[in-house]
Amino acid sequence: MTAESIKHYQDRVNRALDRRLPAADLHPSDLHQAMRYAVLGGGKRIRPILVYATGAAVGAALEALDAPACAVECIHAYSLIHDDLPAMDNDDLRHGQPTCHKVFGEALAILTGDALQAQAFQVLSQDAAMVADPALRVQMLGVLAQAAGSRGMVGGQAIDLAAVGRELSLAELENMHVHKTGALIRASVLLGALSQPAIEPGVFDRLDRYAKYIGLAFQIRDDILDVVGDTATLGKSQGSDRVLDKPTYPALLGLEGAREHARVLYEEALTSLEPLGPATDTLRWIATYIVERAY
Repeated sequence: MTAESIKHYQDRVNRALDRRLPAADLHPSDLHQAMRYAVLGGGKRIRPILVYATGAAVGAALEALDAPACAVECIHAYSLIHDDLPAMDNDDLRHGQPTCHKVFGEALAILTGDALQAQAFQVLSQDAAMVADPALRVQMLGVLAQAAGSRGMVGGQAIDLAAVGRELSLAELENMHVHKTGALIRASVLLGALSQPAIEPGVFDRLDRYAKYIGLAFQIRDDILDVVGDTATLGKSQGSDRVLDKPTYPALLGLEGAREHARVLYEEALTSLEPLGPATDTLRWIATYIVERAY
């Protein structure tokens, strides 16, 4: 049933994104085509799935989760567009297709990322089916804003750029990825949780801890796949971290050490969910997928 739930959530967010993105023929059409290309052109939808799975675990209505799921995916897509630019990681492939700047040019790719970031907050602030409590909506906007900004994803990317060619300690590496990768994963879980106004504080805290652990485990697995994966399977250039001389978990801990560290974080994530029972089975499945995925 869990695999069916995952497919259901993927299909649901794809339909929701299609409805919430500007039409391809709406002026300025080049920009709107690029937005749709970047968002709808592929991806595992892990972050939206986390929104849905968390919301379902605490009893939130699916309709209330569509906007938060779309918002986190728009932020994620924008971050990938900018990460792939020549001034950043200079990647040619994303999801097995040419990156946004390769198709639409660098200038329009930058604007596409900017537009998707704005789209995320427009969706999150205006969707009528979301939780009705204005204070909760403002809290959700704050969660996403912090996760996306200098104290979250963008700050992590800045730390990443400054770390090229340097050897970081484990604490420094984890600090970088708590921001760069973990912040948006954590926000996805928190947005799902906040979609249930009656959520108990203890449940919220356990879900938050789960999110922190799987956010780091996700990045470790990414680092491992950059070493052992292949370009065709990954859908992006394999070995780019090594080429760019970036600090990674395998470089610091070795492949087996990195795998073990991911396993420890995985176990901590599951421990966080233990008191919450079968309602969080999909979240457990996602944690397993994160540490075992091949792409």
